[in-house]
Amino acid sequence: MASRKAISTEIKLRLFSDSAGYCQNPDCLQPLYPAEMGGEKHIAEMAHVIPHGEKGPRHEERPTKEFEADSFENLILLCPTCHTIIDKAPDGFSRSTLLGWKSKHLVALAHSQGIQTYEDRNQAREAVAAAMAENKAIWKEYAPVDGGSFDYNPESEAAKTWENRMRGVILPNHFRIEAIIKKNQCHMDPDEQETFARYQEHVRGLAARHIGGVAGEALRYPAAMDGIFS
Repeated sequence: MASRKAISTEIKLRLFSDSAGYCQNPDCLQPLYPAEMGGEKHIAEMAHVIPHGEKGPRHEERPTKEFEADSFENLILLCPTCHTIIDKAPDGFSRSTLLGWKSKHLVALAHSQGIQTYEDRNQAREAVAAAMAENKAIWKEYAPVDGGSFDYNPESEAAKTWENRMRGVILPNHFRIEAIIKKNQCHMDPDEQETFARYQEHVRGLAARHIGGVAGEALRYPAAMDGIFS
């Protein structure tokens, strides 16, 4: 049997980014970095919508045209329980069902978190203010650069606390802030649109580093985000 190539880091990052850290089954939405595990490890599993070869769940739905089983389009990120269920009972989970889960995931997540379009800028500002304030407080206390209160040592307890807070609080807050702003872009002016675009790139860089383990610099946090919707 020919060996399979490993799924690329870029595809893994896209999956984690699109999932925003939650199971993509809309009836589950379980955090993939459970607090019970200290935020250090994830439980995410990459599930194939259509399997390799001629056997396996949903194999009969294989497209007739050129098809890559390990492509981003054919993978979905799930918790272990949902991964087992969809593969043990494939008749209840068709290809279109799973792709529908994936395409509507952020909408389902936003709905579950009560994210909505507000009537004015003040309401949108209030919706993001608490999460922004929590992130800034953690950053001032634990960040190893520019404002850190300790000399960075990756083996230290302070460094571990920073990583835990990043995965368990800061990134989820960023994902929530992004979702709220996307729902309320109708209230933004052109300068805020540009600031938000830079902020999204900043968050993508943080996710790549702290979830995907990809070294590299993210864009710095745009200071103008502090005044978004003000």
